Amino acid sequence: MDALSRLAATHGVATAYAPTPGRSVEVPRETVVAVLAALGVDASGPAAIRAALARSADRARRLLPPTLVAGPARPLRPPPVPAGTELWLVLQDGRRRPLAGAPPPVGRHTLHARAPDGRAATATVLVPPDRAPVAGRREIGLLVQLYSLLSRRSWGMGDLADLAELARFAGDTLGIGFLQLNPLHAAVPPVPGETVDPSPYRPATRRFADPVHLRIEAIPEYRRLDAAGRARLAPLLARAAGLRRAVLEAGRPIDRDAVWAAKRAALEQLHRVPPTPERAAAFDAYVASRGRPLTDHATWCVLAELHGPDWHRWPAGLRRPDSRQTAAARAAHPERIAFHRWLAWLTDTQLAAAQRAATDAGMRIGLLHDLAVGVHPDGSDAWAGQDVLAAGMSVGAPPDAFNERGQDWGLPPWRPDALAEAGYAPWLELAEALARHAGGLRVDHVMGQFRLWWIPAGADPRDGTYVRYDADAMLAVLALAAHRADAVLVGEDLGTVEPGVRERLADRGVAGTSVLWFERDEERADRPPLPPTAWRVNCLATVTTHDLPSTAARLDGSHVRLRERLGLLAAPAAAAREAEAEVADWLATFERMGLLPPDADEEERIAAAYRFLARTPARLIGLWLPDAVGDRRPQNVPGTWREYPNWSLPVADAAGRPVTLEELAGSDRLARLVAALRDPGP
Repeated sequence: MDALSRLAATHGVATAYAPTPGRSVEVPRETVVAVLAALGVDASGPAAIRAALARSADRARRLLPPTLVAGPARPLRPPPVPAGTELWLVLQDGRRRPLAGAPPPVGRHTLHARAPDGRAATATVLVPPDRAPVAGRREIGLLVQLYSLLSRRSWGMGDLADLAELARFAGDTLGIGFLQLNPLHAAVPPVPGETVDPSPYRPATRRFADPVHLRIEAIPEYRRLDAAGRARLAPLLARAAGLRRAVLEAGRPIDRDAVWAAKRAALEQLHRVPPTPERAAAFDAYVASRGRPLTDHATWCVLAELHGPDWHRWPAGLRRPDSRQTAAARAAHPERIAFHRWLAWLTDTQLAAAQRAATDAGMRIGLLHDLAVGVHPDGSDAWAGQDVLAAGMSVGAPPDAFNERGQDWGLPPWRPDALAEAGYAPWLELAEALARHAGGLRVDHVMGQFRLWWIPAGADPRDGTYVRYDADAMLAVLALAAHRADAVLVGEDLGTVEPGVRERLADRGVAGTSVLWFERDEERADRPPLPPTAWRVNCLATVTTHDLPSTAARLDGSHVRLRERLGLLAAPAAAAREAEAEVADWLATFERMGLLPPDADEEERIAAAYRFLARTPARLIGLWLPDAVGDRRPQNVPGTWREYPNWSLPVADAAGRPVTLEELAGSDRLARLVAALRDPGP
């Protein structure tokens, strides 16, 4: 192993990877050098590499590492320290106790060390529960893209009041146990004349939900408007009605930017309504509880109004949240800072109301929020967290059977070294913020707790490399956040998963994700459908997802025709034959199992797929809501942007006619599909 490889290994940077068993691919040397530079390590030449190796050796001889992971059932074992070193713990509640004795309780604590030579050090100690909370019995849930679920009161896209209403109906009438949502993270605001990136997986921040999801009429200040105030708001209500009609009646895609423009104008008016003493006290308490992260986000929002949303283009003095110039700008705009804090508070209160509606309706889990794998490089989290994010790097995926060129997701990754030095506080604060009003968390690309594919800026995705994370610490943080919120954890573990990862996730209580079309018996050459009894117990079993065709589209092959029209298929005829054979294989399986009657129509074939899920031991089963109405349109077609209206389509029937929340609540087809999940037959 040469010196660069030794240095890379010290920092968890791969110099080769295995895309398939038995095949190794060398990482370009310039990639390794660039990734090390993003980790603060100079590897530009032989002398620099020797100096960096020496510094790494010095760090390894530190009195304490920055972070340790223990457990309630195993003692905390600090690294070797000089004889006579005093060691003690300060628990998260401030109590001091000796290291020896009972294991520390679940939480985030601090280990102190004082050596005889006068050296002193501290280390963060993460003590997660042995396992995250898991579903005690089977729960059936609906998989919902909130923006796509419009009611007759929505302002052109689904909102949090719609979510609460769906929760009441689904829990009371259907006995549903959870609602899995798309990420509700706040988006980067649009630049005038441009369209904002609609993907919920490239948000400005993962800490705060987007106020575009607010129901204006549910805000108490709206109900306190006087006659003059209501008259000023009337044109915006008319505009909202027009946006709603454009989607539900004219069949246009959801115009998120127009919805936000209307809601923001309304919110600006409502913010001028003097709050009651109770409301003012509740707002102040929220601001105090959210602390610096909320202040940073609100500050970024104000600076984005003044200078555009890309902080890299701001005046140099404003590119750091802790600069003197940023502090001066914050002091100069107290009303705008207060306005954006207020938006975050309103959204938090309506999220809380939706979760209460779910649990009041009998849901044992309620809302299952989605944690995106990263953030937009121009957004508030990237601005506020630039000390713990890798500059000049993007997360993606190496080439595989589905994408020969690899993928670049345009998301800056965590720096594992900086996370450790910070005691994983940024990761824990984020996880706890998302779990604040949730009964469960879905972790997108959960394999990223172990390693991520880093791509240097300007490089081809194929020329990236894997960077290792301390999976024990990353998973400990998730388990701690889930434990404190009593929330289940679901990991999206689809795609390339290195050996042992799923087993370690299962040991931690993290449920996996199993999609019917991908579950095949890999031990057999012909790869038949995996028998339901062979499926995982602790998993979320689904027929499809937001990135895949709806079940109706897969059954009739229209998903292949769509991809052909979009120019995504090199060999359309072959793709059509493969898709047809796959569907025939599964339908034959359903028939052999007695799940599908002869001469079944489309609705019965969709129900058969869900009856199959019901035969598995999976604790969680997710019903893709568009499947309940025969929707053929995918919500997202990976590999497209302007070519297809990703993340902008309402739930619709087989003919493409939008279906409102009110219609879903009275849908016999939805009720029959849920019944099929509860009683799959003998």
